[in-house]
Amino acid sequence: MQLHTTTVPTPMGPFTLLVGDDGVCAAGFTGRGETLQRRLDPRRRAARLRPATDPGAVAARVLAYLEGETGALTDVAVTQPGDPTQQAAWSALRTVPAGQTISYKQLGGLAGLADPATDPLGAQAAGAACASNHVAVIVPCHRVLRADGRLGGYGWGTHRKSWLLEHERGH
Repeated sequence: MQLHTTTVPTPMGPFTLLVGDDGVCAAGFTGRGETLQRRLDPRRRAARLRPATDPGAVAARVLAYLEGETGALTDVAVTQPGDPTQQAAWSALRTVPAGQTISYKQLGGLAGLADPATDPLGAQAAGAACASNHVAVIVPCHRVLRADGRLGGYGWGTHRKSWLLEHERGH
């Protein structure tokens, strides 16, 4: 197995993509594909990284997103292993429009993880799914905020989360 890798410049530093035959399996703010690969499942960790100019035409879509076409990433094929709870949360995340935010509790409800009115475990499950998301920006966990409206965490730094939200709101 091999993964194609490319890095694009962004206002927040390099953004690297790892793309397999079945879609993007990792994306994040680093200039090193190996950094992303270490986070993946054993099969993909053992894959050979092969530099590519624009695997699956994803880099062009990332650049379009950065230039203001905030819907450019909505139908990019993504593949990441996860349990049913994670898969439900990641799918629900991709329905949140660019420029909008939801709370972890709302994400739990949207993903069918729990009744957001009565069960706080849905918010916890949603938060755990966001923390284990390997496909930054394309699976937009940056659009999820704490119940009090504060940013909360973000694996690539809250300064990037804030930038992404402002970028989307501006377009």
